[in-house]
Amino acid sequence: MKRHLLFFSLLLLCQWAVAQTVPYGNNPAAGKYATVRGVKLYYEAYGTGPPLLLLHGNGGSSKDFQKTIPYFAKRYRVLALDSRAHGKSVDRADSLSFEMMADDCAALLAQLRLDSAYVLGWSDGGITALLLALRHPEKVKKLAATGANLWPDSTALMPELWQQMKRGYQEGKSQKFTDPTRKNDWKVFLLDWNQPHVPLSALGRIKAPAFIIAGDHDVIRPEHTVAIYQNLPRAWLWIVPNSGHATLREHAAAFNSKVDEFFRARSILAPAR
Repeated sequence: MKRHLLFFSLLLLCQWAVAQTVPYGNNPAAGKYATVRGVKLYYEAYGTGPPLLLLHGNGGSSKDFQKTIPYFAKRYRVLALDSRAHGKSVDRADSLSFEMMADDCAALLAQLRLDSAYVLGWSDGGITALLLALRHPEKVKKLAATGANLWPDSTALMPELWQQMKRGYQEGKSQKFTDPTRKNDWKVFLLDWNQPHVPLSALGRIKAPAFIIAGDHDVIRPEHTVAIYQNLPRAWLWIVPNSGHATLREHAAAFNSKVDEFFRARSILAPAR
């Protein structure tokens, strides 16, 4: 019996060690490029099953899903995307918008010959997920969005974050960025400074069931998160206790389990009015 327990413990340790060494976000074994709408989009593919598209936040990359991919790859075909102008998806154009990124997602799914996918978005990725469901409803089976906002001001964002962003804008607006990396960083910053602009009334057009998530001390105002939930036709709401903006990292086990439960649920009740 002791030998069996020792063997089992060693097996678990080996599996843990292998999981820790996977270079998510820079994995030659899983990474691919797709030329979509004039941009070479980088994404990594893991597992088999129903397709699940992962969308990261501002300034991030597919690397941010280190605690997400291993769980979902057991049951889904996970597609972890670097959004345009992020990670390894280089985009030298001057403009950037959430609408552009949502259209990129739809075009990528079409290029991969996928009729639709489950979508999980964090922060900016959550915004993109909502816009994907608005602009390309046929492409979204269900969506989960954690830490998303619909407009850029202190009624949606916590005042501390908004003041920090205002200082960043004041410091950078008069500068001329010639270095490609700094120029791209400024473009990515301006994305969140100027956008999105999605009225609550637009959410009523989203056909896909949605799971709206935020930490109880997120950088998104809790009343804003609740308003998003209340204006969706079919939605779940989860305010994660003892969590900030990084719900999927800070509470990875519970987060993965609940999102998977939502994706697999047969019916989604409409929110209480």
